[in-house]
Amino acid sequence: MDISDFREMYLKELQEARSVERQLVDALPRMHDAASDDGLKQALKKHLDETRSHLDQVERLLGEHDANPREHQDQSMRSLVAESEKWAGMLNDGALRDAGLIASAQRIEHYEIAVYGTLACWAKQLGLDEDLEALLAILEQEKAADDALSEFAKRDVNPKAQ
Repeated sequence: MDISDFREMYLKELQEARSVERQLVDALPRMHDAASDDGLKQALKKHLDETRSHLDQVERLLGEHDANPREHQDQSMRSLVAESEKWAGMLNDGALRDAGLIASAQRIEHYEIAVYGTLACWAKQLGLDEDLEALLAILEQEKAADDALSEFAKRDVNPKAQ
């Protein structure tokens, strides 16, 4: 598929973001089930709720642009999720598995931060102010989730895994 202009490129990336969120809605319950720490389970449940909201917001944006939300399948997210599941399956000790799950979740968060940072930049360049506002809000939630995972890992999970 050839992309002929910047707006079309933006919409393709927005479709990719939709795929990212859809895959996470499916993956986060499995990560939740693999976690042993109650605090980690709560954090993953909270992020699932946020992810569902992000999916709704991205689908709304795509609808406003008359773009097919299901046109693209993000292969990078598919790989990150598969790696997370492989990692969790290799660790029998609950504390080690929790540390591995947090590491996997943070890789996913960092990818989402890159996706939404790019989309926000492109929306601004295109003068899509409503899109920009929504994308920046999602970006801030992704950064906050990453920060919360870091603090939780340092404070609770990683010391138990040592």
